[in-house]
Amino acid sequence: MLHNLNDLIGSSVIAAGSEIGSVRNFLFDDRSWTISYAVVDVGTWHKHRDVVLPIAAVEQPDWTKRIFNVCLTKEEIRDSPDVDTEKPVSRQQEIAMEEYWGKMAYWVSAHMGGGALFPTGRKYPVRTKEDPDLRSAWGLTDYEVWATDGEIGRLEGLIMDESSWHLGYLDVRAGNWLLNRSVLIPTRWIKSVSWANCRVNLHHSRDGI
Repeated sequence: MLHNLNDLIGSSVIAAGSEIGSVRNFLFDDRSWTISYAVVDVGTWHKHRDVVLPIAAVEQPDWTKRIFNVCLTKEEIRDSPDVDTEKPVSRQQEIAMEEYWGKMAYWVSAHMGGGALFPTGRKYPVRTKEDPDLRSAWGLTDYEVWATDGEIGRLEGLIMDESSWHLGYLDVRAGNWLLNRSVLIPTRWIKSVSWANCRVNLHHSRDGI
């Protein structure tokens, strides 16, 4: 089943049988468009208001009631690395999270029954140590989306497949050229993302869309 991430914001997070907070954001790998972490607002019981938890620690969510059960203790969450979730996650922060939580390839493989971490048929660029890979899903809101022959509209949301946590579609509010309708655009059509200019560039033309 597909879910709009906007509908999951505010979901309750349960650890060791008690509610620890609510989902505020998600961090995704900008190479594979797969969600890696949930950003959780834990209120006042923790020294930092937000903590970052690996998606692979999330047991089967109750999508209807918007409840995420995580197989973690409060102590594990309390001792997790500090991450500035308002910016792209730095390579140093990502390494710290991987060292604390374990390699994501291992987490996801175990969580999904040995399934592939990345969708098949996709190639991803090799990154240097300085390049951030994890991006804020919420931070993409209102990015411009451009076809090869002009602007399409503004990004309003991201659509996720619950079986793989893969972001398969962009939810885009088109401009006057398409009567301000909302359209779903596959993320595999993305040619590049200009993070500095807040713009998503596609391989396709408006007619193709």
